Amino acid sequence: MKKRYQILLMLVAISFASFGQMNDKDSAVKKAMPKPRNMFGIGIPRGLTMSSDGLSDGYIMFTVPNSPFEYLVNRKGEVVHQWKSNYGVAEAYLQDDGSLIQGAMDPDFPVFGCCGPYGRIQKITWDGKILWDYEYANEQHIVHHDFTVMPNGHILAIAYEAMPYDKAMDLGRKPELTPKSGPWTEEIIEIIPEGKTGGKIVWEWHLSDHLIQDVDSKKAGYGKVGDHPELMDFNLGAPLPPPVTQEALDGMIAKGMAHPNTTLDNRGSDIFHFNAIKYNADLDQIVFSSPNISEIYIIDHSTSTQEAAGHKGGRYGKGGDFIYRWGNPQNYKRGDETSRQLFGQHDIRWIAKGNPGAGNLTVFNNHPPGEIDWSSMGMIGNNYSMIYEFAPPMDNKGNYVIEKGKPYGPEKPVWFYRAADTLSFYSSFISGAERMQNGNTFIDEGAKGRFFEVTPEGKTVWEYLNPYHGNIAQPNGDPIPAMPMPFFEFRGNFIPANHPAFANKKLEPIVPQPAPFILPPPPAGDKH
Repeated sequence: MKKRYQILLMLVAISFASFGQMNDKDSAVKKAMPKPRNMFGIGIPRGLTMSSDGLSDGYIMFTVPNSPFEYLVNRKGEVVHQWKSNYGVAEAYLQDDGSLIQGAMDPDFPVFGCCGPYGRIQKITWDGKILWDYEYANEQHIVHHDFTVMPNGHILAIAYEAMPYDKAMDLGRKPELTPKSGPWTEEIIEIIPEGKTGGKIVWEWHLSDHLIQDVDSKKAGYGKVGDHPELMDFNLGAPLPPPVTQEALDGMIAKGMAHPNTTLDNRGSDIFHFNAIKYNADLDQIVFSSPNISEIYIIDHSTSTQEAAGHKGGRYGKGGDFIYRWGNPQNYKRGDETSRQLFGQHDIRWIAKGNPGAGNLTVFNNHPPGEIDWSSMGMIGNNYSMIYEFAPPMDNKGNYVIEKGKPYGPEKPVWFYRAADTLSFYSSFISGAERMQNGNTFIDEGAKGRFFEVTPEGKTVWEYLNPYHGNIAQPNGDPIPAMPMPFFEFRGNFIPANHPAFANKKLEPIVPQPAPFILPPPPAGDKH
């Protein structure tokens, strides 16, 4: 999946760099091609584009791409507050006191060269004062993609964990699936913020403790994958990307198409790519997502760290093994392509108490019912996205039910949304969705930077497209190319007007309003 995303970004960047530069031959080719999907929302109206009467009072909070800003926008599309950090912001979550806990883009993290690492988690006040700046970025680990704030203020964060090549071989990973520098597996850490920059890790879970493989009986973790849905098959994931020369890689880095940490030996290291995490305090469970293999997982947080490394203990008796998984039973050999439910999904979460569907899970299913048409760069064809709400089967003791030899249910969601015309709603990556208090669903169509609200019947009642983009430069001062995704949004959230953070705060449109980003024309003489 990661390899495909990289190909998509490279090809689309080249494609958009040449708009308006066609000769007669190019025009003839264009006439013969289907109409592009414009998944990134280039050249379409932005800002508030739709509103209705009777909407719930509230605000949209989102990061400004390639900037240190987080904006709060009212239902009229006006920015009423902004937080400013000292780094680029990956995503942020509003706290009851008006502060933000946010992922911050460390500009010089080592080793990890792609796929969502940012390295820092910060807390900033309503007026932008940095209270806490915690770095978890070294040659062995780095926080990436997402985290969640627990009711007690602790933070559960996803992190890459570098695994040496030899250890991967000892654990039964196939050599043809393993880069020379070794794979990056995943860990989840629970952090107690301490002081201005400190953090105490009080609980941790490592995917490497819960692997199985069926290719070499002489190596660790050997077993029958279909008999152990509680474990991860270590040989899942895409094959390694095609090899490139150092000269080609240097060119990709220079054009912003690869991170400076990318090497010939670490391309393809991100094998599972966890991208979302949430915590359920009532169940004391953690849910997270792997779009690379199109599946979500739940583990027991009530364990000790020692129990989380094993297969027994905790409230549900299974230690750190999966107590539930859903989306692609082929991964544990209890299904085939027809039983697959998820395709590159993002933003798994429980529906909050008090909201319709409480206790169920929602997920942004990026491109069902099949893989992206990469021959057309994912921009042309019949791909579309959907939102699912599904209810895991549970017994009266709160255990997830699975029948012997069969996959975890459910067989279908209890509710879904897709565009009435199918094609107009599509983001092949990032994105998210959440159930609102009024029963509607708020959706972040990430690639396009589009936020919208739909009713249970699928009617769109509000729509806003992010019109902003920042100008953070690379550490050496070079600009970061805006294309191909100038307005993308990894995670946007609807914040109800009665949120405690807004108590005694005057939320009026700021003056002047931030200037919308205007995409510059392609370089003169560009004939690509």
